[in-house]
Amino acid sequence: MTSDAAPAIRLDRLTKRYGRVAALNDVSLDVQPGEIFGFLGLNGAGKTTTIRILLDLIRPTSGQAFVHGLSCQRDGLRVRERVAYLPGELGFYRDMTGEATLDLLGRLGGREVDRRALLDRFELSSRDLKRKIREYSTGMKRKLGIIQAFQSAAPLLILDEPTEGLDPLMQEALYQLLEETRRSGRTIFMSSHVLPEVERVCDRIALLRAGELVLLSPVAEVRRLAARTVRITFRDPVPPPRGPWPEHSEAVEVTPRLWHLHVRGPLGPVMAMLSSLPIDDVDVREPHLEDILRRYYKEGAGS
Repeated sequence: MTSDAAPAIRLDRLTKRYGRVAALNDVSLDVQPGEIFGFLGLNGAGKTTTIRILLDLIRPTSGQAFVHGLSCQRDGLRVRERVAYLPGELGFYRDMTGEATLDLLGRLGGREVDRRALLDRFELSSRDLKRKIREYSTGMKRKLGIIQAFQSAAPLLILDEPTEGLDPLMQEALYQLLEETRRSGRTIFMSSHVLPEVERVCDRIALLRAGELVLLSPVAEVRRLAARTVRITFRDPVPPPRGPWPEHSEAVEVTPRLWHLHVRGPLGPVMAMLSSLPIDDVDVREPHLEDILRRYYKEGAGS
């Protein structure tokens, strides 16, 4: 039975092996209702394998997957009634029109929302919908894929690399749609390797590396793992500090007119050190998710 208190997605020690190769190894996580969850990893990390298990397209070697308390393996049909899906590789019928494709997938999914508003948002005209899919560009196919997913009112959306092939304006339209969907109480589980977009839209992230879960955290917490960059320029030359740098601070570059620091703690002690100096400017840059996660990828590349 489903439960209002059940996670939107639960992975319980999920493992998938192909012979000696582990595509997934003992992965456990929960995705809460109403959040945008970023599922990250390089190509081959296990993201698409996980999605296919959630949709019961493949079966795990061991472990279990659940959607709203339903087993993805024992209750696959009921699970898919609750899921709208955007695959990473779109397999539309090339000889069908865009309109016929949306109609077919809408009937299969049920519980449609206002398709016209989605078409306007992603700039697909009635004329575009009358064309055969084989005449569509890569970007048009991706827009059609997004519309077919969001035209369903399913409570869980699973999106595999949703911005692949979109131009910047359409990416922005998608980001706004994701936020509106979250406010409606629906859950979004999106795989991506585009870290700036994940940082912008996601509440929490999980990072897979070679089939293993190496990070699970709110985005805000991940950003606190890295240092802020502080650059102080001076009107007049100043000597280097006589004592040690404040705790959790380190110097990257120190010249008479420029101090370049990395600060992991509060900025107060650094500002106190600067209070009597002839400061011209202070530039503080917050760390980006991409900078923080790069070390996880590098560790994987070197293992």
